[in-house]
Amino acid sequence: MKKILFAAAIFSIFNLQFSISHAQNGTLVDGVAAVVGKNIVKYSDIERSLAQMRMRSTVTDAQATRCAILENLILTQLLVHKGEVDSIEVQEEQVKQYLDYYLNSDLMQYGSKEALRDATGFTYDELKEQYDRMIRTNLLSRNVEYEITEGVKVTPAEVTKFFNELPADSLPMMPEKYEFSEIVIQPVISEAERDRVRAELAALRERVLKGESFTMLATLYSQDPGSAKKGGELGFFSRGQMVAEFESAAFALKPGEVSPIIETQFGFHIIQLIERRGNTVNARHILIIPKVSTEDMLRARMTLDSLATEIRGGKISFEDAARQYSTVDNAKQGGTVTNPNDGSSRFDAETLKKDYFNVGIPGMDVGDISPATSFKNEDNRDAYRIVRLNRKHPAHKANLVDDYDNIYNAALVTAKQKHMQEWARKQAKSTYIRLADEFKGCTFSNLGL
Repeated sequence: MKKILFAAAIFSIFNLQFSISHAQNGTLVDGVAAVVGKNIVKYSDIERSLAQMRMRSTVTDAQATRCAILENLILTQLLVHKGEVDSIEVQEEQVKQYLDYYLNSDLMQYGSKEALRDATGFTYDELKEQYDRMIRTNLLSRNVEYEITEGVKVTPAEVTKFFNELPADSLPMMPEKYEFSEIVIQPVISEAERDRVRAELAALRERVLKGESFTMLATLYSQDPGSAKKGGELGFFSRGQMVAEFESAAFALKPGEVSPIIETQFGFHIIQLIERRGNTVNARHILIIPKVSTEDMLRARMTLDSLATEIRGGKISFEDAARQYSTVDNAKQGGTVTNPNDGSSRFDAETLKKDYFNVGIPGMDVGDISPATSFKNEDNRDAYRIVRLNRKHPAHKANLVDDYDNIYNAALVTAKQKHMQEWARKQAKSTYIRLADEFKGCTFSNLGL
């Protein structure tokens, strides 16, 4: 259900997929690879990372790769050690959100705790303990690293120096980029259509109350593609993971109980509570999305096509038309579109393929205004838009004039990495570090060991 659940992308920074190494007899091969202060690095931590690297690319020298992994894990433990000494806190609610996400993902993938144990070799409680440890370690090390590098800045002169010291043949080619504005009209859903959807859901709710399977009806009728194939089941979630109206209704239910009809920004729902576990619940739902009438969509298209003609004829500026007619937030800025990935107004062709695939912006000339094209917005609602191409930035080798922000960010990252390396080398000299015999031949250049 788009945007109701937390975006999984925010959790990917921890890379916590379990690729557990087992011996031939099925028991976990483990031991202490390194001691850092009062903390340890396990063999299984190294093997897990190695297995993940092998899934992404070819590993030609396994032992050298293990040494590199161990160096990173030692750095993490140095950060954790400092965090513990300085009493830097990890937010319990944040830990809980990540923990719930990973455990729920595992249960949804394998179907049951028993299947999860068979697949991983760990019970649910053992996995929970491991996830909890890894999440706390990563959150604490990230918080400490932020504190260490927070004050690192780079001046314009340092950015210029950084750029000038880059080998000419290593300068990247920057792809062609585009700046554009839009005017969007999202037709209002009629009250008659809203009543039709309410009536449809009321009939489905009545069928459930009379004994029909909610799961079967969700599979047949729900318009949430993510959960419909699972009988409407969403998995366990805690407060703050759903939009307010949905969350309030779900947490008010008893197991097996069916909610009244609930309206959210995504449409209309009925919800059935499956199970309550501590501060989390598992629920299933049926979503019906009201549709804009064909007449209203046609009216929106005709309005935009007429506006485009008036703009081309000089009767109104694109900016004024956007402020008067556009129904989205950027109307106040005259329709200028901001790239959510970097906050700039520039987009490359790959990004446009995803979000503006049917507009054909790369083929437009500067100043061109597109015909009205239909699309679905973030709430999966139908709308129309016209787009004006404001500027093209040709493909070119990176330079300080056109790509200063990119070069500044690269210089800042480099400066922070250098600062972290200096900190790590100093910290490594004053912290007790002991390696297992098989890793004593490793060279840890970043740590100065």
